[in-house]
Amino acid sequence: MRVFKLLPDWQAWRAKQTQSIGFVATMGALHAGHLALVKESLANNDITVVSIFINPTQFDQAADLDAYPQQLDQDLTMLEAVGVTAVLVPESTQIYVDNQVYKVTESKLSLDLCGEYRPGHFDGMLTVVMRLFSLVQPQRAYFGEKDWQQLQLITGMVKAFFISVEIVAVATMREVDGLAMSSRNIRLSASERIAAASFPAILKTASSAESAVRELIEAGFKVDYVKDMKAAGSLHRLAAVHLGKTRLIDNIGLGHE
Repeated sequence: MRVFKLLPDWQAWRAKQTQSIGFVATMGALHAGHLALVKESLANNDITVVSIFINPTQFDQAADLDAYPQQLDQDLTMLEAVGVTAVLVPESTQIYVDNQVYKVTESKLSLDLCGEYRPGHFDGMLTVVMRLFSLVQPQRAYFGEKDWQQLQLITGMVKAFFISVEIVAVATMREVDGLAMSSRNIRLSASERIAAASFPAILKTASSAESAVRELIEAGFKVDYVKDMKAAGSLHRLAAVHLGKTRLIDNIGLGHE
C-alpha cells in the first residue's frame, strides 16, 4: 500500500494509473462503517484510494476540531489489511493552497437540518470533496447513507458541476445495539454509550417526528432536530442530538410512501 503525504508525489503516481479507481474520503478514526465503503470499492474497481484528512473548514467550533479522534497508524494498518492500493494523507496547507479563498456553496438543502445548527459546515465539506475529486479523479466514490444530508449534497454537486464520478451510496453500518457506527462514538462515556442505543430505537418506533423529540428529551438527549423527509419515493427520519459533549446524527428509513 502506498501512502502519499505530499501532493506532487501523489499527482505523479496518479498520472501513471490507467485502471478504474474507487475512492473513499474519510477524516480518519476508521471503523467498520468506513471499511464497508472500502470493501464496496475493492469489489468494483481495480484500484481503491482512501483519503485521511481532518478537514478544518467543516468544523463550526474549534473545540470540536481539537477533540476529533486521531489514530493514523491504526487507520493505515486497517486499510493495508483489507487491500487498499493507496492512501492520501495531505496537510491542510496542501489542500487549501489558496488559503480558502475559493469555496463551494449550496444555498438550499445545506441551510436545513444540520446546516441550521452548524453554519458553514456543508460549504467546508463540499469544498474539500470537490478538491479531493480533482486530485483523485475516481470513476466511483463511496459515501454512507447515515450522513444522508451529506450524500444528497455531494450527489447534487456532482450533477451541477458535471463531474465525471459515480456516487455510490452504502447502507449504514450499526453496532449490535443499533447505534450507527461513527468516529464520534468513542467520545461517549461508558454510561453514555449505553444510553445512546435508545437514539435509533426511538427514531424507528416513535409515531411522529414530534413524538420522537419528546421521547428523546425524556431519555436524556438534547435535540437539535428530528425531521421526516421524502426522497425518491421513500420516507426518511433524520435527526441530530447531543449526549453529553458528543453530537450524534442518524437517518432511519421509514419505508415507501
